[in-house]
Amino acid sequence: MREKEKSTLRKIEHHSRESFYLIVRGAEVGLFAGLVCVAYRKMLEMSEETLFLFIDYVKGSPLKTALWLALLGFIGAAVYYIVKLAPESGGSGIPQVTGEVKGYLTSPWLKTLAAKLIGGTLSVFAGLSLGREGPSVQLGGMAAKGVAKITKADKTTTLRMISCGAGAGLSAAFNAPLAGIMFVLEEIHRTFDKSILCMGIVAAVVADYVSKFFFGQNTIFNYQAENMPLRHYWLLVIMGVLLGLFGAFYNWFMLKTQDLYKRISKIPDPIKLAFVFVVSGVVGLWLPQVLCGGHIMAELLISEHPSIRILLALCVAKFLFGAFSFGSGAPGGTLYPLSILGTYIGAIYGDLVIDTFGLKPDLWQEFVVLGMAGFFASIVRAPITGIIVVFEISGNMNNILPLATVALISYATANTLGSTPFYEASLEKILKAKGIPTGEDGKVGERVLQTYVVPLGSPIAGKTLSQVEWGKHCLVVAIERGELSVTPKGDTKIMAGDTLVAMVSQRRFSRDRNRLERIINGE
Repeated sequence: MREKEKSTLRKIEHHSRESFYLIVRGAEVGLFAGLVCVAYRKMLEMSEETLFLFIDYVKGSPLKTALWLALLGFIGAAVYYIVKLAPESGGSGIPQVTGEVKGYLTSPWLKTLAAKLIGGTLSVFAGLSLGREGPSVQLGGMAAKGVAKITKADKTTTLRMISCGAGAGLSAAFNAPLAGIMFVLEEIHRTFDKSILCMGIVAAVVADYVSKFFFGQNTIFNYQAENMPLRHYWLLVIMGVLLGLFGAFYNWFMLKTQDLYKRISKIPDPIKLAFVFVVSGVVGLWLPQVLCGGHIMAELLISEHPSIRILLALCVAKFLFGAFSFGSGAPGGTLYPLSILGTYIGAIYGDLVIDTFGLKPDLWQEFVVLGMAGFFASIVRAPITGIIVVFEISGNMNNILPLATVALISYATANTLGSTPFYEASLEKILKAKGIPTGEDGKVGERVLQTYVVPLGSPIAGKTLSQVEWGKHCLVVAIERGELSVTPKGDTKIMAGDTLVAMVSQRRFSRDRNRLERIINGE
């Protein structure tokens, strides 16, 4: 038997060293992903500070302003060529990591890392409304891929490490380790994998420790939660519906902006991106609050409680400028900017209902964080991650019930409208642009192990293995039923809650993975 197939088969052996192996791998991933994301975060902080020094310096001087805008145009053209050298470094980075884990894409890890670090820093230096969280997911994934390549990990382990590196990146960016691993399970894999969970928790915790070692342990939002009276929970239901509507519109508008930017074909791409950077410079001179990820808007919201008119103006401006920035394809994320939009929507809603129904003014901050969770859930379509993110960045456990109410209703509303999850739609656009309908990458040889949990109501629950059309390139090699390991045979009955371990050809990985998900989930 070839060595690669032996390596794959060793992965299905249940022995005492497996957990230790996953923990060690998780620690490696968390350490290197955390260090890379800390470096990126520090670079962005320095570039943002320098940006506002430049803005203060050039204001009031036409000559200095003209030179500053010319510099931004030059930087925009440079970023275009950086992204051209490493195409996977453009945009948020989350769809690219998801595409790699699912077998559609293969990114050169070192080139992507370098391009994302430099391009993302320059984009923030220009003031584009882009955040660090999405890029941190990609940086964490690519750092983990680098570790896997250097240590000569097999394909299955490499994919697991990339997944856990993505979660570690989110953990380091938000200081939210639980959200990091939940994001991997809920958004990237969309299934419960014990191996991913074991490795991912370690990676997320280690990355969080690395981040807090450099930046301290303070949460992003500090506030005193006021319990929402149960008789007023109907206001949260309305809020969830509104956030679901706004989230669906956000997805549609952002993607349409991206399409519009690409349809402008008469202007050379370097000039187009240079123009975007120049416009960002103009916006910075007139409305600096909406620049970059949105930290200024967050501080303004909590420290000053602006009037509803100012809240509305900043929310609309941030939304339009964010769509303009994202549509250009410049390296940078949307997670934090959309979270800031959610807080402002929550703040506006809170002002309206507090004044109208005579609620306690202290409830206003509660509406602010509820807006973030609900908007996140409707756009990313990961409600549990949204709930955990807000819980971790606020450090407050007293708002779990209202968080869950708003996030789940917002999620259900966006689903009912048929809105495609933002990063899923972004991945589809990337694959369409590359002409990759099936994801076959032409590689042969090594097998990849995939784990699936059979849900309640699955069409294969109650059937035997021989009664399911798995396909000639897929083989179920193990079944885990609680703590019991069942040897798969043709007459072995599949039960809801079983964990199936399937061996898939690497050459047909993305196609067979999607087909297996449809078979198991009945989609």
